[in-house]
Amino acid sequence: MVQVFDLSKTFVDPKRGEIKAVDHVGFEAKPGRILGLLGVNGAGKTTTMRMLSTVISPTSGTARVAGYDIVDEPARVRESIGFVSGSTALYGRLTAKECLEYFGQLYGLDGNLKASIDRVTEQLGLHDFLNQLCDKLSTGQKQRVSIARAIIHDPPIMFFDEPTAGLDVLAGQAIMEFIESCRNQGKTVVFSTHIMSEVERLCDDVVVIHEGRVCATGSSAEMKAQTNSPTLEQAFLTLVGYQRGAQ
Repeated sequence: MVQVFDLSKTFVDPKRGEIKAVDHVGFEAKPGRILGLLGVNGAGKTTTMRMLSTVISPTSGTARVAGYDIVDEPARVRESIGFVSGSTALYGRLTAKECLEYFGQLYGLDGNLKASIDRVTEQLGLHDFLNQLCDKLSTGQKQRVSIARAIIHDPPIMFFDEPTAGLDVLAGQAIMEFIESCRNQGKTVVFSTHIMSEVERLCDDVVVIHEGRVCATGSSAEMKAQTNSPTLEQAFLTLVGYQRGAQ
């Protein structure tokens, strides 16, 4: 489970002063369900995900991930999560297999490393390029390796930060099928996106974030009903206060 309590993050820009990227955000994600963070670019989704994964520290507030506090127990949080983003930065001079071996060793899987690599290779269909250099892989193949390294330790909680960014239709489809499989395995999934069709397909629960704040929570159907909108896109525009023709 992921429980977020009044989470905030403020950055200081030399020219613009203080920028509140995330402003007292709170929500709860549960096992066997996909929670979607829905918002435009710059809404605060990625900053929220980075705090939850302990990449950056909150300015105030906190969260508990798998029962561990992100501020007081960051190492235990990292042991319990997998994090996948649209940026598929891999070590280009390593093969896909060597990359998995490296991350498996970081997670302390020395005794079970081969079995773990065999598991993710089968799960994500890596057989055909397991021994190729990461620099030589296609974008979709790189994303599959990126996911494999994130789940090599079989974490109970998965964070996906716009994981289909830059992928073609087939590669994006494969990623969404994998996210659905995480839910079917009973994992807790937090998924950020600005793509409405992905939210409607994947997410059991939705948190709309705009300008760093939570605007609405509920299912897609509940948000459409709440705003009397025929589509999630129109519901979203209403919830964030969009006015036609406004700049």
